[in-house]
Amino acid sequence: MGKNEARKEIQGLRQDLRYHNYRYYVLDEPVVSDAEYDRMFRRLEELEAQFPDLVTPDSPTQRVGAPPREELGTVLHRTPMLSLQSIDTEEQFRHFAETVVTEVGESVTFVGEPKYDGLAVSLVYENGLLTVAATRGDGVTGEDITDNIRTIGAVPLRLLADEGLPMPELLEVRGEIYIPLAEFRELNRRREEADDPLFANPRNAAAGSVRQLDSNITAARPLNIYVYGIGAVTGYEFASEEEVIHALPRWGFRVDERNVLCRDIEECLEFYERLAMQRDELPYEIDGVVFKVNEFAAHDQMGVRTRSPRWAVAYKFPARQETTQLSDIIVSVGRTGVLTPVAILEPVEVSGVIVRRASLHNQDEIDRKDIRIGDTVIIERAGDVIPQVVKVITEKRTGKEKRFHLPDHCPVCGTAVLRTEGDPIVRCPNIDCPAQIEGRIEHFASRGAMDIEGLGEKLVAQLVSSGLVQHLPDIYELTTDKLVGLERMAEKSAQNLLAAIEASKQTTLERFVYSLGIPHVGVHVAGLLADNLGSLEAIRQASDDELVGIDGVGPEIAASVRRFFGEQRNRRIVQSLLARGVQFEKEETSSGTLAGKAFMFTGSLEKFSRSEATAQVQQRGGRVTSSVSKRTDFVVAGAEPGSKYTRAQELGVTILTEEEFRRLLESG
Repeated sequence: MGKNEARKEIQGLRQDLRYHNYRYYVLDEPVVSDAEYDRMFRRLEELEAQFPDLVTPDSPTQRVGAPPREELGTVLHRTPMLSLQSIDTEEQFRHFAETVVTEVGESVTFVGEPKYDGLAVSLVYENGLLTVAATRGDGVTGEDITDNIRTIGAVPLRLLADEGLPMPELLEVRGEIYIPLAEFRELNRRREEADDPLFANPRNAAAGSVRQLDSNITAARPLNIYVYGIGAVTGYEFASEEEVIHALPRWGFRVDERNVLCRDIEECLEFYERLAMQRDELPYEIDGVVFKVNEFAAHDQMGVRTRSPRWAVAYKFPARQETTQLSDIIVSVGRTGVLTPVAILEPVEVSGVIVRRASLHNQDEIDRKDIRIGDTVIIERAGDVIPQVVKVITEKRTGKEKRFHLPDHCPVCGTAVLRTEGDPIVRCPNIDCPAQIEGRIEHFASRGAMDIEGLGEKLVAQLVSSGLVQHLPDIYELTTDKLVGLERMAEKSAQNLLAAIEASKQTTLERFVYSLGIPHVGVHVAGLLADNLGSLEAIRQASDDELVGIDGVGPEIAASVRRFFGEQRNRRIVQSLLARGVQFEKEETSSGTLAGKAFMFTGSLEKFSRSEATAQVQQRGGRVTSSVSKRTDFVVAGAEPGSKYTRAQELGVTILTEEEFRRLLESG
């Protein structure tokens, strides 16, 4: 490359990096991934190393971060808050460590620390009192955030006194402000409820919170801190990084227990690998490991570059975020009928995996982030979690991007989809939809439903892929001849499965209703429907008022039940199951005095336990329900009855005292 060509590329890189520095450090709104920024920065370093006479004092490689915001006020750091040289390969780390050993000697040791993804700060203590707190800023001058830092409980306002550790006259502590992952998710949940913009990641949330002009806003945010080093100190002398991280907790600071002393290069690499494996289990975000030469005498010997010390590096983990193009959006129909929009991406490597798709969750998520087909987006992948679109880079829009809306009909079976007001989930209600059949069968055969032992996920996949089962009723058409020949399915195994299928025909109404996979109808609600309505036909024909009249069944559940049985294909499948022999066990009744009567108990009984009272009713032909409805005949109220007592009064249900209940048992 010639000098003129290099000059042109360098100028372009500097302009881009300055803009991205401003977006990242000043606005807390980055528009490129960390990995893409690092690539641009390394390219600029390479070109400046190749053409040193093109290096200028204002190059991004010659300073740290971006200028502070003037409205917060500024603080001059007593010692510069330098950045760290970033590396991302074992070869680069070995080169760094071997250089250290060559210059300092083989007795040198290293300290390894998690590289937090937060906001670097400086805390200044004079005679034990916190006097000033500042951001890194440009490394020489930072933003004054003292009032905001005082709101963070983990930051000591006064150093703890320790008899064995003299308190310095001046102590400048360096640390990282962050938001734990659980608190970050809760913070975003609350912001979503308040219709506020969501934070893209914990780092942005922490940075934005610390740099508020109103410290009351900062106080409401779940901020925390880990400290990891020092700047200027007077009145005490430290000999090593290890000594610092042991002294700081004694003065009241939070120091990460994961920090380790590494005695050679191999121990450093082992710590890096160990922390990389633990990364997804940590309660906070990290993006690598910081390795520092332990001995301060070696710091002085090695010195610093313009923007970074020569005795420390940040060994980055593989990138979690990347920038790519969203070329299309398709709709996936899940095993439970949920329609999920999926982004089709230009392939990009994230954390060592080639990503081609990302979940967009639902239409509300698409609208909130204003995601359009053709957008340039930042995607994120954490561990084995499905990649997702973090944000759109609207600055790169050309005007050709297209908005997307979920279809009104299932893309697989054509059934009109269901949308519930206030619920972002869109569903295909067709129980016979081919996209849902495997999930439907697994649920139908599960222990809480029809309890067909042996009909698990792998076998279901074989039955569907071979065409033996295409609809739920096909389960009851299986034979030994059809099953033998499937993988791991000998004649004995086939006979055992068929016996379990046959046994499942004798079930309860509660189990059967649950087995149908009606949205919002779990085991408990299925029991309420069975107890209060008494028959499948009554459930199928129940009105909204009748369903809502059941204590524990709200409007959303009632609407879901009505929609399910209102779908003709669902009714056909249910009828087909019954035609193949599925039937419900009858309640053990007698010609007793309470035959056909429904009881519900509330409050504490003195002379009966709840189980004894239930047994007394059932022995006389009655049944006991767990909720109150218009079909309840008697509510027996003990001491301190609950809301079901009030519900019974509202519905005009006969209420009995315990004594009246006892006389009823005796006389009928």
